[in-house]
Amino acid sequence: MTEKVIEAKHRLEMVRLATATNPHFSTSDLELSRHGKSYSIDTIHFFRDSLQEAPFFILGGDAFVEIETWKEFENLFTLCHFIVMVRPGSQKNNSSSSLPKALIPNFRYDPGEKAWVHLSGHELYFREISFLDISSTKVRELIEKGESVRYLVPAEVEAYIQKHGLYRKGPGL
Repeated sequence: MTEKVIEAKHRLEMVRLATATNPHFSTSDLELSRHGKSYSIDTIHFFRDSLQEAPFFILGGDAFVEIETWKEFENLFTLCHFIVMVRPGSQKNNSSSSLPKALIPNFRYDPGEKAWVHLSGHELYFREISFLDISSTKVRELIEKGESVRYLVPAEVEAYIQKHGLYRKGPGL
């Protein structure tokens, strides 16, 4: 079954709502406002230059296992820190099997930091997400079935999804 991808403007707004009360997070529509393809390497360059410091790039474990397919993936780690969110028990932080083979020579594990340190000094953290069985796929499936996603997403995000009829089956969706 092919899943319909929700418009980027809706995904951005859900991220804004989910992070609005956390002063350590901010959202940006930079990638949406670019013409043509938007690559992570370009986004990281932009924020690194704007912030005058190395940003943290947070992604899921499912995206990280594909990182070797990303544009200039080797250079990403010279520009910023990475936090890879993984499911409980799925990752052995200090095992080189956590890293794509092409990256292994460029990292060493620092047990004090509980992080992989790149030759550039930037760190790569693997952090387990909540013990609740929450995934975007599960949330979409529950909504499609008309079931509750309470406690799986912030209330503001749930209200936004309902207001805009996102993830529901039906004509045009």
